[in-house]
Amino acid sequence: MPSAANAPAPPAGMLVTGHFHKGPRYAISRSQGTRDWLLIYTLSGHGRIGHTGGERVTQAGDMILLRPGVPHDYGTARGARQWEPLWAHFVPRPGWLPWLDWPQVAPGILHLALRDAETAPHIVRRFRDVIRLNAGPSRQREALALNALEEILLWCDLANPRRETAGLDSRIRHSLEFICEHFAQPLNVARVAAHCGLSPSRFAHLFRAQTGDTPQRYLELQRLNRARQLLEFTQEPVAVVARSVGFENPFYFTLRFKRHSGASPRAWRRRHRPTGR
Repeated sequence: MPSAANAPAPPAGMLVTGHFHKGPRYAISRSQGTRDWLLIYTLSGHGRIGHTGGERVTQAGDMILLRPGVPHDYGTARGARQWEPLWAHFVPRPGWLPWLDWPQVAPGILHLALRDAETAPHIVRRFRDVIRLNAGPSRQREALALNALEEILLWCDLANPRRETAGLDSRIRHSLEFICEHFAQPLNVARVAAHCGLSPSRFAHLFRAQTGDTPQRYLELQRLNRARQLLEFTQEPVAVVARSVGFENPFYFTLRFKRHSGASPRAWRRRHRPTGR
């Protein structure tokens, strides 16, 4: 393999993106690292990410994240005919930093394997959008591209094994999503279990084993959390709030709300309403 040229890094603060299709002799080295973060997704072929302790060979679905200031070199893997990466140099928005705590393959070099049939297509599509938008004619091209990049990082966070729900059975993960999207509708264990392809008894057992909670309690907590928001930020009557989050009986809603929140819905609204409203 040829020695890698010591390539300059782009100026920090700019979003720089690209899509390469490189042959077997491609290699880049940065002995001082970069002043920004570098995201590299292998679309096809095999790449190599070199570091002080060795190297990481990537294949389709591998996402590599390099922290600022980390010496590295990368290129087409030894013996590989080609490497096709999507890449982006970026400075993360402050709110993104908690999403960037990925497993390390070496100090400052992070890795996720994104081969899930649901996750990978989303990431590839949005990565292509990042590159297209960033090269577009719009005055807002960088802001639009950063929004697409943010979505990529959110999908990566869902796949991050350090994330609390990453190790969940996929059927339970889908049930959590289903409950969060449909909590205002009439839901019971049988309906959610059917959505996941499980019997009600098997679903209830697996849900509790994996989350430490029952499906009924998780559903109720989603409803009550949304009710708190509506009480704080809308003028809707309590009965309307109750129905909008899935409680048909306002009296029962008040009982459950007070038990979980320590105050009735009206008292909660008085206590938490923003001043001046």
